[in-house]
Parts: sequence; C-alpha cells; structure tokens
Amino acid sequence: MAASISMVGFKKFQFRKSTFSVWSQFKRHINKKSWNESSAPEFEVAIGETTLKFTSGKLARFADGAAVAQLGDTSVLVTAVSQRQSTTQSFLPLTVDYRQKAAAAGRIPTNHLRRELGPTEKEILTSRVIDRSVRPLFPEGYSYGTQLICNLLAVDGINDPEVLSINAASAALSVSDIPWNGPVAAVRLGIVGDDVVVNPTRRQLQKSSLNIILTGTTQRKVVMLEGEADRVPLHKVEQALSQGIKATQNIITKITELREAVGKPKRVYEPPRSTPAHVLEAVESFALSHVRDVLYNDEHDKISRDQAIKAVGEQVFANVKESYPDEDDGTIFSCYQSFVKKVFRSLILDESRRCDGRGLADLRNISCSVDLYKPLHGSALFQRGQTQVLCTVTFDSLDSAAKSDPISVITGGLREKNFLLHYEFPPFATNETGRGGIGRRELGHGALAERGLKAVLPSESDFTTRLTSEVLESNGSSSMASVCGGSLALMDAGVQIKEPVAGVAMGLVTHTEPETGKVLHHKILTDLLGIEDYMGDMDFKMAATATGLTALQADIKLPGIPFFVVVKALEEGFVATKQILDIMSKTISSPRKELKASGPVTEKLEIDHSKQSRLVGMGGYNLRKLKSETGVILTRIDEGSFQVFAPNADAMAEAKEMIEEMMENQKEPTLEFGAIYTGKIVEVKEFGVMVELHPNIRPILLHNSQLDQRKVSHASSLGLDIGHEVTVKYFGRDPASGNHRISRKVLQAPGVPLIRNLSPK
Repeated sequence: MAASISMVGFKKFQFRKSTFSVWSQFKRHINKKSWNESSAPEFEVAIGETTLKFTSGKLARFADGAAVAQLGDTSVLVTAVSQRQSTTQSFLPLTVDYRQKAAAAGRIPTNHLRRELGPTEKEILTSRVIDRSVRPLFPEGYSYGTQLICNLLAVDGINDPEVLSINAASAALSVSDIPWNGPVAAVRLGIVGDDVVVNPTRRQLQKSSLNIILTGTTQRKVVMLEGEADRVPLHKVEQALSQGIKATQNIITKITELREAVGKPKRVYEPPRSTPAHVLEAVESFALSHVRDVLYNDEHDKISRDQAIKAVGEQVFANVKESYPDEDDGTIFSCYQSFVKKVFRSLILDESRRCDGRGLADLRNISCSVDLYKPLHGSALFQRGQTQVLCTVTFDSLDSAAKSDPISVITGGLREKNFLLHYEFPPFATNETGRGGIGRRELGHGALAERGLKAVLPSESDFTTRLTSEVLESNGSSSMASVCGGSLALMDAGVQIKEPVAGVAMGLVTHTEPETGKVLHHKILTDLLGIEDYMGDMDFKMAATATGLTALQADIKLPGIPFFVVVKALEEGFVATKQILDIMSKTISSPRKELKASGPVTEKLEIDHSKQSRLVGMGGYNLRKLKSETGVILTRIDEGSFQVFAPNADAMAEAKEMIEEMMENQKEPTLEFGAIYTGKIVEVKEFGVMVELHPNIRPILLHNSQLDQRKVSHASSLGLDIGHEVTVKYFGRDPASGNHRISRKVLQAPGVPLIRNLSPK
C-alpha cells in the first residue's frame, strides 16, 4: 500500500515537473523573443480621412497568429489557429466567428441573461464576408482545420468594425505560421454627393448612395465584393471600385511590413498526394469521348446531365480498377472529377461552347406570372431555365417591424426594418432530402436579395412588408431570381416601388499561368448555371434597375482576378439586367394603383391625450380585446394619434364600431374650470381622499392640504370616510402631470359659488 502511494506521488511529481518545464520553456521563449509591450511594433497607413493602425505580438500570444487593427477608436483583435493534423475532407475546413461584444460599445446585452448568446444575423453575414475574403488565398489542397475569431475590443460608433475585421484577419494570417498566400486588404466605398469616399463614417454612410466592401490583393487583383447601391450608374460604380482597389494596395504594403517585422516562418505541411500518371492516362482514355458527348448534348437538363456524368464515371471507375486493381478508389474518383472539370472548362475557353448550347452572353428562357392566389396580398412566379422561385408579399402593422439590438444600432445606424425578405431553399429544389431550415447560406442569399430591392422601395410606408422567396427548383442564380420575382410580387401587391429591379449571375472561366497565377485567357458567362458555378472561377451576382446598380456580390475562387475582368463582368451584367427587365415588363410593368381587395387597410386615429387611457384600457385590455376579436392592431404614431391596421375592410368597419362603443360608454363629461361639484369619497389614503365626481371619470385625489382651512394630517380628523359626499371646486388639469385638480378648502372662504351637478339623471 505504501509502495502504491509512493508510486502515485512520484507520478504526480513527474507531471508537475513536466508542466513546470513546459512553462519554463515558454517563459524563456518569451524572453528570447522579447514579446512584450515595447516590442510590439505599430504600422500606420492613411485611408481617406482616418489612419489605419496594425499591431501584433502583445495580445493572444498562444494563437498561431494574432493582430489588432484600429481605425479611429474602433479596435478589433483577430486570432488565427490551424490544426497540425490534416483532415480527410477535400476542402478547407475554415471557420470564421465574428462576434459583437456589447462591452466594446459601452452596453450590456438586453436579453434575460445579460450576456452574449448565439450569433445574430449581422454577425453571421459579417463572418461570411471575412471567410470569402481570405479563403481563396489558402494553398490548394490545404485541408487543416483553421479558425479565425474576431473579437471587438472597442467600437466608437463612427468607424466600421466589419471592414476592420477583414484587415485584422489578413494581418493575423500574415504574421502566423499558417500557410497562406496573402495578404489581402479591404475598404468600404461610398458616394456622398458626387465624391467617392473610402471608408466612410457611419453618418457619411447614411447619406451615401453606394455601400460596397471591396477586398483586394497584390497587383490590383480583386478577391471579394459585397454591397448595395441606390441605383448608381455604371460609370460611378467603376470609378468607386477603381479608387477602392488603389487604396487596398497601400494597406497591403503595411501588412507586409508587419509580417516582415514580427511574422513567423510558415510551417511545412504535407500537400495532397499527386495522382499517378498512369491513372490519369487511363481515366482520360476511357472517359474523353463519353464526357464530351454528355457535355455537347444540349438536350440534357440538370438532373439528366448529372446522372449521365455519374454513369460514365461508374463505367470509367470499373475499367480503371480492372486495369489497376491496387489503386485507391478515392484517387480514381477524384481523378475522374478533375478530368470532367478540365473538359468542361476547355469547351468554354477553346470553343466558347456552354453545355446547354447557349452563347456566352445568352440568357436562359424566362417566364413570369403574377396574381397567383387571390387571398395573397401579392405573388409572383419567376422561372429562368430550371430555376423557379415563388415570391409572396405580406403586409402587417408597423408593430411587426424588426427591432435592432443596441450594438447593431451603434455599428449600423438602423433602429428597425419595416421591409423583410426571407429566402427559403428546401431540399426538394435540387432533388434531395434533408431537414431544410435556415442556415448561413440562406441568410446570405436572403440578405443579398433584400439589398437588391431595398433601393426602390417607397421612403415611407403604412405597413411592415414581408417578402418570402421560396426556391422550388434550383439550377443556379436562385438569389437573383428572388430579386426578379420579388420585384414582380411587390408590383402585384401595389407597393409603389420607384422602378422594377432584375438580377443576374455572371460567371468566369480562366486559364492561368501555373507558377505566377497570371490570367492568360478568360471567358465571362452570362446567367450562370449551377454546374458553371461549381466548375468555374467566379460567381458574380448583381441586381440593377434601368437607372443603375442596387446590389452586388462576387465570390471569387481564384487568389484574386484582374480589376479589368471585374469591370467587364459588371458591364456585361448591366446589359443582361436590361434584357431581363424587358421580359418582365411584358407581365407587369408598374405597380398596381391600389392594394388588392384581400389587402390590409390602415387609418389614422387622432384622440385627445386625456382620453387615450380610456381607449387603451386598464393594462391595454381594450387593445388586446380589439385584436383578438377583429384582428385589428393599434400602433401609437405620436402623442396624439394611433395607426389603426386592419387585415381587410370588413375588419376595419367592425373595429370602428367597437372603438366608438368603447369611447361612447366611457365618455367623460367635460368639467368646467371654477365650477363646484359634489362627489363621493371612494378611498381614504394617508395623504388625502379619492373623490369620484362621475362614473366615467377616474377618482380624483383631494389632497390633505386641500381638505380644510386648518392643517389636516388625515381625513379621519374631519370625520370623512368612504361613502361620504364632499363638495369641491374644480381648477382644471395640472400642466405637468395632466391630472385633475380639486379643492374643498377654497369653498370655506366667503364667495358666491357656481354649482354644477354631474350626477346622472
């Protein structure tokens, strides 16, 4: 037993000794590297009217890479950590977590736990923007789990933390030992008046007609675009993007200097094993003619083409496996998929041929219809090729507007939204099974479509409008189909939009130089198919009216594309949207003049401040009763008026009758200033008595100081009790509180009273 205890003690000693040794080594490493506050260099670059600062080496030193970016008084810490062991996944498992910290803005969260809970929609969308900015720069085949965490240290409510987080993420990856071919840099672009503003403040952004985030890399290449515009013409957008890509080059220079000063050597990792040459030759010999036949057959649709390519792949696998039985199954399938992609891209680059037979700039067949179901407030079905979207419009009261949390208000400036677009992508849309639900993809697509339509909505509305876009079939560009279908549905519902909007997705296929990544040859595709998105190099979505741009989003799979290619895609996208608008106008070209009969009705109800409590009822009882019995909702507009929202005209008529009955039954008689009234004591308090002058008037306080000429400490000293009648003089309402004022004391002085009787006859 003693020996056993001794052995346990010895093992504990060994563990503590080992832990102490590791800690000692870390301290020596810190001392050796001199990682302290004085050795954390700071690099600055002027961007617009502010200065962007980068530091690294002071915070979060256990992370593989960490950097702090500061713009004005807004600061963001981003940490980067990558696993040392590769995963079995064929793609990079990158996780980006952007979280808004209430403390950074001097707030406490307003939920029941008073702490940060799950990510909000804004946090998810910002995480997606950061992910899309840095992902293309990771080496091909790098499949080590990597995580970026963006921690808001301070928010000044003036400068943008979202763009700052992209730059901080770039700096963190650059100084880390994680293999990454950066840096990248991001700026937000606005147009205030006629001037392009780089990194506008929150107040400038509220006046701006453009709001686009541009992420660029070296040699003026564009990595990511995301934003919205208020129908900005093409030349203005190009001018802003040109200034933006120029500004990113200065930021990249400073991040490079930071990396050279404190960066770690990049770790050596095991690249994916190259496919044996004999397997490549075998796959090509067995598959070439069959794959070309499938891709040349423009009678195939999405499902039949996928099935044909899969059938060829199964036959090729069997043939290759027969010739080389020792080869890994995954290697053969991967080789076949790469070969299909190679043939698909070569047809576009070398022959300008698309798998569905269209020219590079041709649209798919488009059909539109509106007013699908009579009970709906507005509806439309938009079909483009095999992409089908059903859009419905629902009106509700102003109470249904989405309220922003305090942190979103500080960083974004929007307190509430009365236009909501909800995008749904059920699994049957691609002939699959699954749980469905709302994920990050659905949130991103819905936010993009919402931005595309927001610019044409009327500045004021009597309703909260919800537009639901349900994808029933999907073969590419469903978010832009949601813009087209949404525009049609809004016009069908009678929303007085400024002009129709159309959306289109543009694609890109390139031939690049293997060593430098330089684009040697490229082809731009109009109206992207799903397979062209999967096998291409870019998904460039844009929405526009006949006047100008309303929304933009570019997902680029290459480590940057030349700026002139982006401009060319934008120009061809404008041409395509105008063609789509012409087709849509044949179904409906302008909004209906009035709402449909099934639509809601609103009226403004003005009521004196003193009578509002009677309308609302005790604890809001009357309002709840009105809503439960008629569906009508009363929303306060200002101190003297309410909005009455009714789901239809019949409900409005019924609600009016109920409101009139409430006000009639509870109608207060008018009290005359200086008149004398007789009332009954209904309650005795320490500081006075409550007097009821009329059943429809709430009991009025008669204070002890107004009971008698003598000083009175309690009403019982005068023999007053509940049920006794008292005569009082009326002195109108208190200007501060609005309460009635009465006095019994003044009646004990000599004078001729003006007596009024309020008792019901």
